[in-house]
Amino acid sequence: MKIYLRRLIWSIFNAFEGIKYGISQQNFFLMTLLAIGSIGFGFWLKISYFEWLLLIVIIGFILSLEMLNTVMETTLDFIEPNRSPKIKEIKDIIAGSVFIACLTALVFGAIIFLPKIFALI
Repeated sequence: MKIYLRRLIWSIFNAFEGIKYGISQQNFFLMTLLAIGSIGFGFWLKISYFEWLLLIVIIGFILSLEMLNTVMETTLDFIEPNRSPKIKEIKDIIAGSVFIACLTALVFGAIIFLPKIFALI
């Protein structure tokens, strides 16, 4: 399989365009701010190598899932521009999956950060 540099660069450019669009969405922007805050918190509390690995994986997972949520919602709006109970149900399920992932990230954050915060007190 040949790898073409021009194609690769174009793919990376398109990916950044997608991220730029994602950041323009309210929830993705909020999650990005929370991720930046978590990273800052990690530096301040001097978390371990393993904790950094967990934190980075969780941040990547949450942001990726939110991008997929945006893709699904945009696609569903394109397919059915009028309000539809079935489309609403699908969107609610997608949003619910992101919410569950965020709750899981919150638990991971508590496990990583709370012992260090209590040690400071």
